[in-house]
Parts: sequence; structure tokens; C-alpha cells
Amino acid sequence: MEKLTIQEILEATNGVLISGDTNSIISSVSTDSRAISKDALFVPIIGENFDGHDFIEKSFENGAKASFITRNHKKYEDIVKNNLKSPGSLIEVSDTLEALQKLAEYYRHKLQVVIIGITGSVGKTTTKELLCSVLSENMKVFKSPGNINGQLGTPLNILSIDNSYQAAVLEMGVSKIGEMNKLYNITRPDIGIITNIGVSHLENFKNIETTCYEKSQIIQKENSKLYVNGDIPVLSKLHKNNINITKFGINGDYKYKCDEILSQCDKTSFVLSTPEFKDNIVIPCLGIHNVYNSLAAICVALDMNMHIDDIKSGLLKFKNINKRQEILEFTDVILIDDSYNSSPDSVKSSVSIIKNLNATGTVILILGDMLELGKNSKDIHFETGRHIATEKINILITVGENSEYLSQGVKSVNQNISCFHCKNNSEIIEKLEDINLIQDINNIKNKNLILIKGSRSMHLEEVSEYIKNKYK
Repeated sequence: MEKLTIQEILEATNGVLISGDTNSIISSVSTDSRAISKDALFVPIIGENFDGHDFIEKSFENGAKASFITRNHKKYEDIVKNNLKSPGSLIEVSDTLEALQKLAEYYRHKLQVVIIGITGSVGKTTTKELLCSVLSENMKVFKSPGNINGQLGTPLNILSIDNSYQAAVLEMGVSKIGEMNKLYNITRPDIGIITNIGVSHLENFKNIETTCYEKSQIIQKENSKLYVNGDIPVLSKLHKNNINITKFGINGDYKYKCDEILSQCDKTSFVLSTPEFKDNIVIPCLGIHNVYNSLAAICVALDMNMHIDDIKSGLLKFKNINKRQEILEFTDVILIDDSYNSSPDSVKSSVSIIKNLNATGTVILILGDMLELGKNSKDIHFETGRHIATEKINILITVGENSEYLSQGVKSVNQNISCFHCKNNSEIIEKLEDINLIQDINNIKNKNLILIKGSRSMHLEEVSEYIKNKYK
């Protein structure tokens, strides 16, 4: 982070200095009093089950140079009284989250860094990791950690960047109308990527068109660049005045496209076609969805004047974050741990890679609820089940309120797939232990496969950790 004075923070947030020195220097920002660093600004966030104001005093004890405090907070008087003798600065603001966002918006103008924003219904994190792996061949790159991409995480990401970086790649996720405009004001990306538009968050967006419009607000500056997956119908029609939109894909007449796709073992190869050349590309991951993600990274890197040989080298160094299509092979079992998140499109993509793996025995698919799908959630689960029923699956185990409709969809297409619904993760583990259900898992030489996929709040990582411990 570039250094900020308390005076700058006051001006950026319309804050009022209760105590402290306006000339003091801040060199980092944190919302966690336990991980505070020297000369940091502590931002006490008020959540559903916690209130950061309870830790303002602790943040100063741990080295914070300043802290926000919410005007009219119920503990305002006590907090002020306890901290008046502190050497740090106490800054009164109307809302601590909004103050953080305003500060990040102000700070963005200090950065001389190319900001690349990535959004989409699926593929954001993987595309971010691929693009960072590529760009890092030629430059120092900041990337948002994990999938920290929302109204709180994005301003913290911006405030973590300094001008030693040449580029910053930020994942930007939204779940409500109007949120992307806030994130745009904070980040003001020079380059934007929309990976995909699906049925995620339909509970709030209502339809695909609204979802597309909301995510397209990631780029607003005149003559800035936006890259979109042209094979997605709603994105193929996208137009924004004074924005340079480049479409990439497989099935259209695009500036950047690919064909001759081949997936085997743990790699995928394809032929990249551009107006200037063709080349063979290899990525260390499976699935057509990762071809699209790689294509997004490639076209941005090429337009940033990277040589194709450096891009190919960066792609081969790609490593996805934990629990995102993590393929682990044991003596008897192949485990695909994709328990980080879930949506209809990502479920279909995950299941599609089964045919590329050397599973010769039982194939077990463990799926949890896909969340925030709105009033049509049951129908969407059912249709997703119909789609995956055509894949090479022997057993489907589901957990959650609506995942039973996945089983119904599967059964409507393929009666040969055994379907079981569980109340919780413990019951899933019991089902896996049922020797009558998967009697060949331990008793035959064939290589069996288990794929786990569910929305984050389903905590299916509990099941994946059980399997890892059992078979390692």
C-alpha cells in the first residue's frame, strides 16, 4: 500500500477526527484486529453475528495507528472514553463499510497500475489464476486472494496494491443489482473480462438479461477494453458505447478462437487462432470451461503485447486454488474435489471431465444444493439433473433442500443411475461406508471415482476431507 496521512483519510471519507494527529502515516488497512500490522488503519465492520467495534481497543494494543468508529454507535461514548489516551487516531464516520469503500475509491487514483477486473457467473477465480500465471512471466502482478471479490473484499484488495506492481488482476463478484457500479467506482478497471453469464443469483437478478447488464458495468471508462465469451448468446449481443469489446470463443468468427480441443489425463490441448498466427496450446487442467477461461487469459495477454511463447509458459505453470477441480489420485480412488462453490453451469462443467479420467470402476457423484436460484430453483435443479444423467455416472448422492430434484431429473433420463438423498454430510459419509452400496470400492482392482460439488455453505469439504483421510 502507498502511504496515506490521516488528513487524506479524513478528506476521502468525510470523517471527523476525535483524537490523534492528522500528519500520522498509515501504511496498511485491516478489518481483523488479530492480524493488524504496525501503522495500520483498523476498520471495525458490523456483521450479522459480530461487531468490530468491540475490538478497537485491541487493535490499538496490537499496533494500529488509527481506527474508524461509527457515528451514533451504541458503544460510542465508551469507545471514545477508552481510547482518548491512545497514541492512535480515532476517526468518526457515518458507516465504516462505506468509509472503507470511499477510502479505496480515493486511493485508486494514486495507483499507476493496470487494473484488470474479472466477473461472470462462473469461472472468475480460475480465469484470474490463469491470467496471473501468464502475466507473471513478464511483470509483477497483484491478484486478489482466493475468491475475495465483494463489497468488503474489493476495497481491501485495492488498498493492498502499491505502485511497485505493473498489473493487478481483481475478481469482482456481485449478487444484487447496483453492486457492480459500486465496485467499478472503487476499482475503475482499465480492462474487463466477462467469463460467462448463467443462472447464478437469479433470486436477485430475476433473468439472464439483467445479470448480463449488471456484470457489464465492470467497464465504463471511454475507450477501455472489455473481453467477453462470444459463445454465450446474451454476451454475443453485448454492445456498450465507446467501449472496445472483443469476443473470444470456439463457435464463432472471433478475433481469438480455438478448435481441435483434446482433453486427456490431467491436460487439455487446443489450437489457438488469431488474425496473425495459429499455435498449439496446452493447459494443465480439464474441461471445455477451462478452455474458455484460458482463452480469456490469452487474448488479454496478447493485447498487452506479451509473446505467445511466454503466454504458453505461464499457462503451464497454472495451479488452481484448493477445492476447485482438485484431482487427487489414490490407489483405489480418483477424487475430484470441487467443493468450493456450485452453480448449474459449473456442475455441468465438472461432471463433463469424468470421461477424460481413467475411472474403470464405480463413478460416484456427490452434489449439494445450488443456492440463490430464485423461485425456479427446483426446476433448475431438475434440468441440471437431466443434463448430467447422460454422463458416465453410476451413483448420485445428494444433500440439501432442493438437491432431491437433481435426482428426479437424473431418474427421468437414466433409470440405471442409483440415487440417494442425505440429510447432512455425516449421512453422506455413512452412505459411502455402506459396503452394499459401493461394494466394489475396496474389493476390486478397478479405479473408482468420486466427484464432490456443492455451494460453499453446504460444507462438502467435510466429505472430501473424510475421503482424503480414508484413502491416502
